Amino acid sequence: MINGLILYGTAFILTGISYSKDREKTKEAIKKAWKMFSNIMPDVLAIMLFVGLSLSILTPDLISSVVGKESGLMGIIYSTVIGSVSLIPSFVVFPLGGTLVENGAGLPQVAALMASFMAVGIVTLPMEQKVFGRSFALARNGAAVVMSILFAVLIWMVMV
Repeated sequence: MINGLILYGTAFILTGISYSKDREKTKEAIKKAWKMFSNIMPDVLAIMLFVGLSLSILTPDLISSVVGKESGLMGIIYSTVIGSVSLIPSFVVFPLGGTLVENGAGLPQVAALMASFMAVGIVTLPMEQKVFGRSFALARNGAAVVMSILFAVLIWMVMV
């Protein structure tokens, strides 16, 4: 909370300095920022809705039953697909990963799930395409899927 206060306070102070130096440019910048915020807000709300639904449907017990220690490479692939479709922030992913391992999920499968949760964004793809362009968004997500699988296979090789 303190970090948020510091960031907002700094932004407010710098906006005040900008306003005192050139009122018109500052007003124009605030209008542009508001327009960008307004354009992206429906996508952000849709993502938040999908995240909430995902968290209610994909319980740790359900996921660990699909990606248990004995699931092998198919479990890694399932984990990557589940993680790619869902979007969960890192402060939820790490405790979830610990819970899954405690409930019998395999480490490589959990590694693939955690990596794809945070790196792959099928849910955010439409918004990412608007901001960065279609080819970049697809290339970034494709690379993230490959890296999630490679990461899990590497852990599988080291841990087994």
